[in-house]
Amino acid sequence: MNFYDYELPESSIAQAPLAERAASRLLVLDRARPELAHRQFSDLPEYLRAGDLLVVNETRVIPARLRARRPGGGRAEVFLVRPAPDGRWLALVKPGSRLKPGAEVTLLGADDDVGGRAIVEEVAAEGMRLVRFPDGDVEALVARLGDVPLPPYIKRDAEAADRERYQTVFARVPGAVAAPTAGLHLTDELLGRLAAMGVALARLVLHVGPGTFRPVQVEDPAEHHVDAEWCSIPAETAAAVNSARAAGGRVVAVGTTTTRALEAAARRAWPLEPMEGFVDLYIHPPFEFRVVDALITNFHLPRSSLLLLASAFAGRERVLAAYREAVQKGYRFYSYGDAMLIV
Repeated sequence: MNFYDYELPESSIAQAPLAERAASRLLVLDRARPELAHRQFSDLPEYLRAGDLLVVNETRVIPARLRARRPGGGRAEVFLVRPAPDGRWLALVKPGSRLKPGAEVTLLGADDDVGGRAIVEEVAAEGMRLVRFPDGDVEALVARLGDVPLPPYIKRDAEAADRERYQTVFARVPGAVAAPTAGLHLTDELLGRLAAMGVALARLVLHVGPGTFRPVQVEDPAEHHVDAEWCSIPAETAAAVNSARAAGGRVVAVGTTTTRALEAAARRAWPLEPMEGFVDLYIHPPFEFRVVDALITNFHLPRSSLLLLASAFAGRERVLAAYREAVQKGYRFYSYGDAMLIV
């Protein structure tokens, strides 16, 4: 996997968002041209045209990180991943060695005041635990006590402002534990400009899980797998995709999550049909894209499945060359960083 590595100074990792969402830089990689273009994200309308369909992921990040105290007084953490069908939650817990089935922790508020309880009941797949909350409404508990689950490469605690800025302006359906970060650059004003020029907008949901940060650790990328994530593509979105393709318009995916959702659905039925359920499509070179014609994405971690997806779309050599140029020109990387458009 060394051939999906690249050098990145720690100073290039964005630790906070810019004051204005659309003020981010935009690196444009046109697969038909050798040179890159360096623009602002607010210039996006120059690269789209009437008849294009912009598809966004309207998942909403939940405040999934819960601070806790063990019976002996030691600190703990319960990181919610998704609800289980029986009312419990799948979660990652720290320290895992101390929180075995039967362990109970006290959940803490902002001033370390007691906010509730969580009981670890079972060991689940992929290092997770099944956790029960015996003190009432879990959603209300999480809203009151939970912290925004900023990625591990952001070396600061979550702040009040992150509750709004680590969400897209179209976030609607709670369930993600990481933001679909390509969408963080879009604003209502920019979406209005695109609509005025004839670019249609369609929405789907893919609840981003913690596996998005899991590196590819096998030498043969084809042997890696990605975690299943819940996805919903409504009938109107499937119809919009089919209509755009039939009319010669381009499907422009905002983010790798949107791309995986659309391409997974296309492998179930084509023309696209509405769907709801878990998807675990892993996109890596070589890959035949059946739906997506253009991709808006952020810059991704080395050896990540997201970097492999971008490489499948534009070619490994071109993507890594673009990343090297982005580093040289001072682009900001990762979740709160700048964006890339591949056309």
